[in-house]
Amino acid sequence: MTQETGGFAAFNLNPNILAAVAATGYEEPSAIQQQSIPIIMAGQDMIGQAQTGTGKTAAFALPILHRIDPAKREPQALILAPTRELALQVATAFETYAKQMPGVTVVAVYGGAPMGPQLKAIRNGAQIVVATPGRLCDHLRRDEKVLATVNHLVLDEADEMLKLGFMDDLEVIFKALPATRQTVLFSATLPQSIRAIAERHLRDPQHVKIQTKTQTVTAIEQAHLLVHADQKTSAVLSLLEVEDFDALIMFVRTKQATLDLASALEAKGYKAAALNGDIAQNQRERVIDSLKDGRLDIVVATDVAARGLDVPRITHVFNVDMPYDPESYVHRIGRTGRAGREGRALLLVTPRERRMLQVIERVTGQKVAEVRLPDSQAVLDARIKKLTNSLSPLVADAEASHGELLDRLTADIGCTPRALAAALLRKATNGQALTLAAIEKERPLVPNSAPRGDRADRPSGDRPDRGDRERRAPMPLAEGRARCRTALGARDGIAAKNLLGAILNEGGLAREAIGRIQVRDSFSLVELPEDGLERLLAKLKDTRVAGKQLKLRRYRED
Repeated sequence: MTQETGGFAAFNLNPNILAAVAATGYEEPSAIQQQSIPIIMAGQDMIGQAQTGTGKTAAFALPILHRIDPAKREPQALILAPTRELALQVATAFETYAKQMPGVTVVAVYGGAPMGPQLKAIRNGAQIVVATPGRLCDHLRRDEKVLATVNHLVLDEADEMLKLGFMDDLEVIFKALPATRQTVLFSATLPQSIRAIAERHLRDPQHVKIQTKTQTVTAIEQAHLLVHADQKTSAVLSLLEVEDFDALIMFVRTKQATLDLASALEAKGYKAAALNGDIAQNQRERVIDSLKDGRLDIVVATDVAARGLDVPRITHVFNVDMPYDPESYVHRIGRTGRAGREGRALLLVTPRERRMLQVIERVTGQKVAEVRLPDSQAVLDARIKKLTNSLSPLVADAEASHGELLDRLTADIGCTPRALAAALLRKATNGQALTLAAIEKERPLVPNSAPRGDRADRPSGDRPDRGDRERRAPMPLAEGRARCRTALGARDGIAAKNLLGAILNEGGLAREAIGRIQVRDSFSLVELPEDGLERLLAKLKDTRVAGKQLKLRRYRED
């Protein structure tokens, strides 16, 4: 074992791969890597159960690259990912590990980008194809033989793929692949729907399960603030006034939100930058380096873009958008409180998200205390403290070095030293409000506790759309089925396949157990088995579809 590559040398990986691993700074394999790499290198099928953040990308990328033949200009490995962001992240990881393997190329295949260049890259012999299922099926419709040479298949975050409704697409892809391929499946959970896929498409798979404890670091002080959804930026700006931070990372859900919030922070004079899946790797490295050395103080990031981010000077984490699950919350706030330092994590909670807060508290076993938005007096005190701290070091020798200039200026202007000092303070503070009355005028209208009936956050489908119901009456029910309703509809970006995938994944049902699914503008109707319905609904109570809570309930037709 060499000093350079540490524990990875024990796997007998291609030396070029080991050199690339060493260049990334990794020394010892994680638990999932330790168990998975030998199995995948041996060509066996595998089911890996591990949470995000355990190092599972390298667990399949390194052994697959070892088995790739650079001389063959044809697709040899296919990695399926549920989202565009994750596909880009995985493709970037493969490119990093293959940096010293001449002839090996990687292509990312996802929706929202032109199909022509993607298909051309595959036909030109990219050995590694990282794709989202929907876009890959589009390519298969153009060329059904495009996957004919693939001999390694990885399903990354398989449970998320089913939640997003990709079951039918997966079956199309399986049929297009050679039957002799090696198949590796990674999933955080293993519901019946995932087990069914494994039974149909994997051959005597080895099982690897990594136990992860969802717990937070005790050095991290956690708190939450109730806000309205459209007032988060104002709340963040108010909190920054009073929080004494060194460096800070803010988490949001979308790429656009990273850009919008970073711009708002820069406009207020903060040294901030966005970090999302569209940012090139070299730019990402520059952002992280700037955060490390103090050229930046705040990074606004998505979960995927923040993976692997480790900056010791981060003292605060702001969860501006609620994470999708408790595990993500733990990963996020773990960015602070490192190396024995104290950290602080703040979570913004809208009225609709109170229940998710309770889930986080239950799973982590820790209470997330409620705090209030700083009042005008707190903001004033914080501003004066910052001004005091900036001026204090200058006072000691100021009279000796600038006393004569002060005398001349007061004489030339014809004012008192007090008046001149006040004018200089006004210029130094650049018009910042420094009285209670002025701060009251500029303060955002953010509540200190969000009311229950927050219209901005209430789902539009909480009550059935009477006109919609009258125009399109529900179809007659088949015997043995019950009709259930969710407040999610077309206006939430929901399609029938999304609901089907989520219910199959979380409910453990066979596909034939689910009847018709009717998606309306402001709500949707789903037919489920009458037998055991209450148990099923209880099982689905925390299920999310497209990032929103499903909240299925029996539908009363009155």
